[in-house]
Amino acid sequence: MKESYIIAGSRPWCINAAKGLKKKNIDFFYINNKEDLNLNHIASINPRYIFLPHWSWIIPAEIWNQYECIVFHMTDLPFGRGGSPLQNLIVRGVTETKISALRCEAELDAGPIYMKSPLSLLGTAEEIFIRASNCIADMINEIIITHPNPTPQTGEPIYFKRRLPQDSNISEVTSLETLFDYIRMLDAEGYPNAFIEINNFRLEFSRASLKTDKILADVRITRRDKQNDHTQ
Repeated sequence: MKESYIIAGSRPWCINAAKGLKKKNIDFFYINNKEDLNLNHIASINPRYIFLPHWSWIIPAEIWNQYECIVFHMTDLPFGRGGSPLQNLIVRGVTETKISALRCEAELDAGPIYMKSPLSLLGTAEEIFIRASNCIADMINEIIITHPNPTPQTGEPIYFKRRLPQDSNISEVTSLETLFDYIRMLDAEGYPNAFIEINNFRLEFSRASLKTDKILADVRITRRDKQNDHTQ
């Protein structure tokens, strides 16, 4: 009998987490919108695990109570519980982190840990997410094969605050190094680019390269009255 698994992710790179899995005789189902993560749909699949590499919505208790839901968080938990982990790490000057695979429970990012894997935070957010998806694929593969028992988190929790679109404003940044970090940590599909507003215009920055005494970057210029809100 084939085993069934679900990967639920709200970002484009999440689907890569299902690629390269080594175990045969399995069926993978991919969910990328909130409405499809419901009890009736999940019951029709009857998954052994539900993997959630990057899920932007609350997971209903009726789901994680009945199915083993595994969340992937880009910090060495219990350090960095909360939202926008990548951006919060980079603004703190962190260059190496760990991806924690943990069981979903009522308290956010507080569930027991299955495993952790190292991750470099060099490069743009897009590049980091690609590395993360490859790392998560390996972790999913190992969990499917070994079925590890999760262990409770130890240590004092440190909490991150979810960043808002206005936090991408670089008008008060004072150093080239910090500015470079702001641009690269937001340079990924679905994230609001670092920006500055001048008179009637908004300048958004991407593809930054840090030189000795300057930054080279792509700039997108739009009128301020044409902007749409984004979330991180």
